[in-house]
Amino acid sequence: MVVLKSRIFSDFPEISFGFSTKIGLNRNAPFYFNMSLTGLDNKEIVLENRTAFFNYMGLSNNDVVLQKQIHSDIITYVDKGGSIGQSDALITGKFNLGLAVSTADCVPVFIYDKENKIIAGVHSGWQGTQKKIVRKTIRRLFDDYNSKPANLFIYIGPSISQKNYEVDPDVAHLFDNKYLEPKGDKYLLDVAVANYDMLLDAGVPPQNIQKSILCSYEMKNLLQSYRRDGINSGRSLGIIVLRDKNAG
Repeated sequence: MVVLKSRIFSDFPEISFGFSTKIGLNRNAPFYFNMSLTGLDNKEIVLENRTAFFNYMGLSNNDVVLQKQIHSDIITYVDKGGSIGQSDALITGKFNLGLAVSTADCVPVFIYDKENKIIAGVHSGWQGTQKKIVRKTIRRLFDDYNSKPANLFIYIGPSISQKNYEVDPDVAHLFDNKYLEPKGDKYLLDVAVANYDMLLDAGVPPQNIQKSILCSYEMKNLLQSYRRDGINSGRSLGIIVLRDKNAG
């Protein structure tokens, strides 16, 4: 199994983080090591995949929070595992609870408040980015936990790069020109940088942010991509966990 880690969280032994890839349990094309039940893959295989990845993360199926992502700006506070319905951002202060974000091109954002011991996981495609779900999640942390920007440490996971993300004018006009590059009668959109800028605008120091350089579209042997593979695309899961280092 190949699982991606994050440098930004490596200084915090209380944080466990992993991002699944296409490689695991010797799964083959077209879905590979798929984490999603919503596609054409066999349900039992997907459940086996999830269990293997959760166990790798030191979690059981009951320890992971799964949301039905709908490209919204819905933010949900959680304190137990399982499926919690429609949402695109999760927040918790509970120990040993994995917050899962499913992606196959969209931008996954994982947040840790080192002072208040709060974690969050955000799913932000172009719709979530336009709705500013990352900024709204940060605002929730400010308002509800008195989080300070300097105490937030954030990983922006692998997503589709601008040069591979072509959108129509009706989508492009929703974004500032700084995130757009014309391409014929369409545009190339940089959703990852748009989310990165929201973090900077909220006052998060740039040294507290790690933005993955991996493009889900280009890394065809490693990462899932709906834009590349369509209905034959699986999904990856990124999971962040807060551990109680004082336990025992």
